[in-house]
Amino acid sequence: MNEELKKMYHDLNIDNKVLDFCYDIEESLAERFKAIDKIAEYNQMKVLKAMQENRLSDIHFAATTGYGYNDIGRDTLESVYASVFHTESALVRPQLISGTHALSTALSGNLRPGDEILSPVGKPYDTLEGVIGIKKERGSLAEYGITYAQVDLLSDGSFDYEGIKNAINEKTRLVTIQRSKGYDTRPTLSVNQIGELISFIKSIKPEVICMVDNCYGEFVETIEPTDAGADLCVGSLIKNPGGGLAPIGGYIVGKEEYVDNAAYRLTAPGLGKEVGATLGINQQLFQGLFLSPQVVSGALKGAIFLANVYEKLGYPVFPNGTVPRHDIIQAVTLGSEEGVVAFCRGIQAAAPVDSYVAPEPWPMPGYNCNVIMAAGAFVQGSSIELSADAPIKPPYVVYFQGGLTWYHSKLGVLMSLQKLYEEKLVLQSSEI
Repeated sequence: MNEELKKMYHDLNIDNKVLDFCYDIEESLAERFKAIDKIAEYNQMKVLKAMQENRLSDIHFAATTGYGYNDIGRDTLESVYASVFHTESALVRPQLISGTHALSTALSGNLRPGDEILSPVGKPYDTLEGVIGIKKERGSLAEYGITYAQVDLLSDGSFDYEGIKNAINEKTRLVTIQRSKGYDTRPTLSVNQIGELISFIKSIKPEVICMVDNCYGEFVETIEPTDAGADLCVGSLIKNPGGGLAPIGGYIVGKEEYVDNAAYRLTAPGLGKEVGATLGINQQLFQGLFLSPQVVSGALKGAIFLANVYEKLGYPVFPNGTVPRHDIIQAVTLGSEEGVVAFCRGIQAAAPVDSYVAPEPWPMPGYNCNVIMAAGAFVQGSSIELSADAPIKPPYVVYFQGGLTWYHSKLGVLMSLQKLYEEKLVLQSSEI
C-alpha cells in the first residue's frame, strides 16, 4: 500500500496494525475478485440487452400521479425486469415497501383458505413468521385458514427429500424457498440447488407453485431462480437490484397468472397492474438496475474479504473464506454482545451518513429479541449499502452485507476490526 493511501486510512482512524494485517489478505484474493468481475460483466450485458430490447427512452422517466393510468415508464420497467429474469410477467412497484411486503403480497395473492404453504428449507426469515402466522400477528395468513408446514434441512445443509415428499399433500398449494440464510448459519442455496429442489417438488405435484425469496441473491450468479424453474421470484429494490439508487420498492417476477394474482392483492380485485403511480422515480429504478451488477460485485468482494480476515483471526465465519458465493451476506460469530456491538459500531463509523452515531440494540418490530443494526445509508434500511445487523442472543452472530463500491465495503471491514481492536475484543490468539 502506498504511503498516500495509507495516510488516508490513518485519517479515517485505521491503525497500522489493522492495515498491515488486512493488506496481505486482500492481495491474496486478486484471482477470486477477477472471477467476480467476469460475472458482473455478464450480468451487466444482460441488463443492458433487456433495456435495449424494450426500447428504453427518456420518455419512460416521466412522472405520473393519482391512479397512474397509462404509466408507460412503469410498464416498460416491468417488461425490462421480465426480460432480465426471463419470465412472462413482472410487478415492480414503489408501493411494495420491502422484501417482506413483496413476499406477503405474492403469498396472499396466490393462496386461498384451505391451502397450505410448505417451506422445504427450514424456518423462514423472522419478519415472515408474522405474515405466515408462525408468530401470532393480526392479518396473518393463518387467520384466513391457510396452514403452514416445514421441513428442516439435514445436518449437513442438504435437502431432506424424503421429508419433503412426505410433507407434500392435497392441500399443498405453494412451496416457498428462501435462497439466503437469514438469521441462520445454514448454507445459502445456489440457483442450481434451487432448480434441483423445484424439479423434485414438481415431480411429486406438478401444479404446486414454487416461489423463491431471492433477497440478497440477484446478480451474484449469471442465472436467477426463474431460469431454474421457479414460478415466482420475489425481492426488494433496496437490496441488490436497486443498485443503491432505488429509494423504495419491490419486485415479483414469474408466470403471468401468479404475478397478476399478486397485483390484484397489491391494488384491488379488478384493478391489478393497471394502476399505481410511480411519482417520478422511474429513472432511479432503471438506473439502479443498470448499476446493480457492478454494485453487487463490490458487495460480494467485501463479503469474501471479511470472511478471510475474520477467519484468519480465528472467528467462525459462514460461509468460509474459500467456498463459492450465492448471496452477498457474510456471517461472523463474535461470541459476545460486546463484540457484536463493537463490530456494528465500526460499520456505522465507516458510513457516509450518520458516521458519528453509535448504534444500540433495540426491540425492533418483527423480531423476537433485541436487534442491533448499523447502516449509515442514503436510503433508509438499504442493505445493498454497507450495513450489518445482529440479533442479540447467543452465539452472537453478526450479519454483514452491502457496500455500493468495493472500496467502501473494504473500509467497513477495516473499521469493524479497528473497533474490536480498540476495545481489546480481538481474540487473544490472533496475529494482530
